[in-house]
Amino acid sequence: MTQVEETAPHPNEMGAAWSHMQETINMLYLAVCQIEATMVDSNKSVDTLTHSFTELATHTGEVSEQIQKLQKPDEFDAFKADLAATASDMQFNIKASIQAFQFYDRICQRLDHVARSLEKVSNLLNEEDQAFKPEEWRRLQEGIKGSYTMEAERIMFEFIMRGGSVKEALQIYHHHFEKEKDSSTDIDNDEIELF
Repeated sequence: MTQVEETAPHPNEMGAAWSHMQETINMLYLAVCQIEATMVDSNKSVDTLTHSFTELATHTGEVSEQIQKLQKPDEFDAFKADLAATASDMQFNIKASIQAFQFYDRICQRLDHVARSLEKVSNLLNEEDQAFKPEEWRRLQEGIKGSYTMEAERIMFEFIMRGGSVKEALQIYHHHFEKEKDSSTDIDNDEIELF
C-alpha cells in the first residue's frame, strides 16, 4: 500500500460522527510518525558521518605513512598517483559528511514542526468553544500540512488523517522518501552549503 488513494477514508467521508477526540488521536499519531521517521533518518545521517570521518582518518594516516617511506626520486610518481586517488576518496567522504550535516539541519526543522504542531493542538484543545468545531480542526490540519516541504511528509500526513496506522504510515513515508532521494541528483561543489 503506497498510494494515499488506497488508504482508509477520513471518518467524515464515511459518514461517521465527527469526534474531536479522534482528531486529537490522529494528530498524536502524526507526531509519533514524524518523530519515528526523523529518528530513523537521523541514525542514517550519523552512520554516514561516522563512516566518512573514519575513512578520512584512514586516508590521512595512509598519506602520512607513504610520505615517511619515500626515499628515492623515482618513487615520487607512484606516490603522486596514490596521493591523487586518496585525495579523490577524501573529497567523496567530505561531500558525504557535508550532506549529512545538511540533513541534520532538516531533522531539526522537522522536530520543530512536531513541537509547533503539538503546541497548536494543545491551544485548540484549550479553547473549548473551538475544540468541538470540525472546521477549526480542518484549518489546523491544513496549516500543518502546508508547512511540509517534502512530498513524503504530505503523503504520510494524508494517510494518518484518513485513519491509517502508524506502522503503515511509516512504510509509506520511507517508500516515498527513498523514491525522492533516488530521483535527486548528486550535489556538486557549487551546491554545497551548510545551513
